[in-house]
Amino acid sequence: MDAKDVEVVSKKTLFKGYFQVDEYIFKHRLFEGGWGGEISREVLERGHAACCLLYDPDLDQLVFLEQFRQGAFAALDSRWYDIEKESPWLIEVVAGIIEYGEQPEDVARREAVEESGCEIKDIELIQQYFASPGCTSEMAILYCGKVDASTASGVHGLADEGEDIRVFKVDVDVAFGMLDDGKFINSTILIAMLWFRHHHPRLRQKWMGSGK
Repeated sequence: MDAKDVEVVSKKTLFKGYFQVDEYIFKHRLFEGGWGGEISREVLERGHAACCLLYDPDLDQLVFLEQFRQGAFAALDSRWYDIEKESPWLIEVVAGIIEYGEQPEDVARREAVEESGCEIKDIELIQQYFASPGCTSEMAILYCGKVDASTASGVHGLADEGEDIRVFKVDVDVAFGMLDDGKFINSTILIAMLWFRHHHPRLRQKWMGSGK
């Protein structure tokens, strides 16, 4: 089935602030035939994101970010989130919202400079995926970018956007250990690292020694 098998009865915006919430009333075709009844659902609209795992093939290091996330802070109330072990400061990859008229790859390159101080020299698409399709339309477009990690450190981000981003780098084998130890707890970095583990030998051979 596809989009023609959905009928939107009505749509209205319930809230518009930093995020937007729209209410849809719709119905769709059923797998066993015919149409289901009307369903009401709210959808969080926050745009789509370009994300990028930063890799230096010559140093064989990955560059990560650490920053506060309000969703992770709110999740501390959950009985499944161990507040003795977990933190609302998450380890992440570079990411930014794609504004109207922008291309995802351009956003990834811009955000790499703003958030980490690293310039992407080469780039490869990893995957497009929905962040949480039960509640939001957000699509993440995920890349791996070649960078020079030799100077990747410090605190970055735009102060007027409330960004306070710690930049750090680790050897690839250390990053794989972090992956196995459950240190990465958001979907984007998990998808990126699982992909990278599989593609690491090929990517290093492709990019190593091709110029900083």
